[in-house]
Amino acid sequence: MTPAIVATGVSRTYHLDGLDVPALRGVSLTVAAGDYVAVVGTSGSGKSTLMHLLGGLDRPTGGTLLIGGRDVATLSPDELAALRNTTIGFVFQSFHLLARTTAQDNVGLPLVYRGIGRRERRARAAAMLERVGLAHRTGHRPNQLSGGEQQRVAIARALVTGPSVLLADEPTGNLDSTTGGQVLELLESLNAEGVAVVLVTHDREVAARARRQIVMRDGLIVDAA
Repeated sequence: MTPAIVATGVSRTYHLDGLDVPALRGVSLTVAAGDYVAVVGTSGSGKSTLMHLLGGLDRPTGGTLLIGGRDVATLSPDELAALRNTTIGFVFQSFHLLARTTAQDNVGLPLVYRGIGRRERRARAAAMLERVGLAHRTGHRPNQLSGGEQQRVAIARALVTGPSVLLADEPTGNLDSTTGGQVLELLESLNAEGVAVVLVTHDREVAARARRQIVMRDGLIVDAA
């Protein structure tokens, strides 16, 4: 089976005020289908830069990055966007939900970019909200939901396109420990169904729940277990 993501010697350098600032300095990582990986590191270690690359939100300066077996360096912006839409689901610490939009329509948003009609979008979104335990919240807007419910909506939105990989950047960072634990249990249940999960966190207790841990420092992987 083709690995979900393969990064080989990947680097990323930013050009700021005439200076080259290396954020990643030759990182190699394979995310197998159905994997569960935690990426750990302090602020500035490069973990968020790595996440952006693994999700096709940015391109590496050097090295090779394959997503779903496709080399991102060979893809046009539209092709890369289409690959993201079909392969990767994103979950962020701050949820990034549209404030004036219902949970159902927030979840259905990625399907707009596939040209799927409103009726089917809403049906798929409702089914996904049921999957994450929010069938009773379809018509609620974000300000009518708790933080944990908002994160579940964000997870449902990430899953509605049927991605093979779920990238979660500090998904429990804005939640209390009990609610955060419930969100992690949801991610783990999805992983058990075959969705690969890559979790970025600074919390070692959260990372310990993953099957593998990748420790980053100064743009390098310094430990992998």
